[in-house]
Amino acid sequence: MTKAELRRRARAAWRRLDLKALSRAVGAALLPWLRERGFRHILLYHPLPHELNLLPLMEAYPARYYLPKVAGKGLTVHPFGPLAPGPFGLLEPTTPPEDPRVLDLVVVPGLAFDREGYRLGHGQGFYDRFLKEVRAATVGVVPQALLFPALPRDPWDVPVDHLATEAGVEAVKRPAPGPGGLLD
Repeated sequence: MTKAELRRRARAAWRRLDLKALSRAVGAALLPWLRERGFRHILLYHPLPHELNLLPLMEAYPARYYLPKVAGKGLTVHPFGPLAPGPFGLLEPTTPPEDPRVLDLVVVPGLAFDREGYRLGHGQGFYDRFLKEVRAATVGVVPQALLFPALPRDPWDVPVDHLATEAGVEAVKRPAPGPGGLLD
């Protein structure tokens, strides 16, 4: 199945989900994980209507929060503050940009993820380009219903380090390199 076909199926699946309940459940799963690791500078996202809303974490977990903003073909990092409409129907921060190196965690939305941390996004590549450059820990947030054993991937796709679902947070499982790999 192609990424375009999977996107159509994923969007249809999102429409059938109880987003409020799933957002609360994924947020509740993230909270002890955040506390255990002590993240201080966290990039969240302002949710689209079909995405999990994790903004309530800002009230439950003390940290400095940031939001991404579309800038050309990339994302910039901005302290959470006043919002204004941006491209793609997103609300974006109006605060000045910060160096992304300040981040110690990036929370990544997606239409679907697979067990190796690869993401099915909307096809614009904003997060892949951003994650390629950022050195923070990453956690993909997704309902279990949209967590697949494997997704098609391209060479530029960048996996996340952890996945958070309503069942909890866990490190992704990546296969060991085969013959000729780094560990051989």
